[in-house]
Amino acid sequence: MDDTQGVLLDIDGVLSVGGRPIEGAIDAIAFLREEGLPFHCISNTTRQPRRAIAGRLEAMGLAIPEAHIFTPAVAAAALLAERSLTRCMLLVLDVVRQDFEAAGILSAIETVDAVVVGDAGERMTYHAINRAFRSILDGAPLIALEKDRYWRDADGLSLSAGPFVAALEYATGTTAELVGKPSPAFFAWALEALGTAPGRTLMVGDDIDTDIAGAQGCGIRGVLVRTGKYREDLVEEAGVRPYAIIDSIADLPGLIGR
Repeated sequence: MDDTQGVLLDIDGVLSVGGRPIEGAIDAIAFLREEGLPFHCISNTTRQPRRAIAGRLEAMGLAIPEAHIFTPAVAAAALLAERSLTRCMLLVLDVVRQDFEAAGILSAIETVDAVVVGDAGERMTYHAINRAFRSILDGAPLIALEKDRYWRDADGLSLSAGPFVAALEYATGTTAELVGKPSPAFFAWALEALGTAPGRTLMVGDDIDTDIAGAQGCGIRGVLVRTGKYREDLVEEAGVRPYAIIDSIADLPGLIGR
């Protein structure tokens, strides 16, 4: 009998793509609830605040409590507040700033305590990056909400925050502190809330590096789905062996097999 105690789920590419639920996602969530298996969403998305993510999922028929959604913005805000770094240059979309404001983090442009980089979309201009570059040279630490290379939008693959973080690291000669996946601290945060043992927890994701390698580096079983950003060539090149590979979230109940 399967010994899974709990499940961590990525959102974009696993539960939904382009604002629509992936076929079978609603039934898979219903299965987890029926079996009494605790589950949380652990996502690297930095384009929406946690409240909006919960609302978006509910609109798709995937009602997941806001408190059960773990994002880099919420984690970073708590980290910054703990370190009393309250004046920060926030290279994120305007709507995401509410997660920082809730923790008492103020958005600033000059004389900043830290530079925070997420997915800022069209706001990631030369002027914005150059301003961040100068602040880092002046001593502000660089905080990366995530380092994903790309993600799948409704119209195709799109650049994520990773390339811009890499540019700032290269230009300043510094290394960003990563908050989101595959940071062990991020997985540990979600695991603590879930209350399950790493070796009996599944992490279901579409990214072989951030989801699967990151989770398995923490002792969590990584389950790779062939949806979202999945590419077979990247899986082969990664040299990472997932606990399991399934076609989509619809196959999760069969994998758990209860």
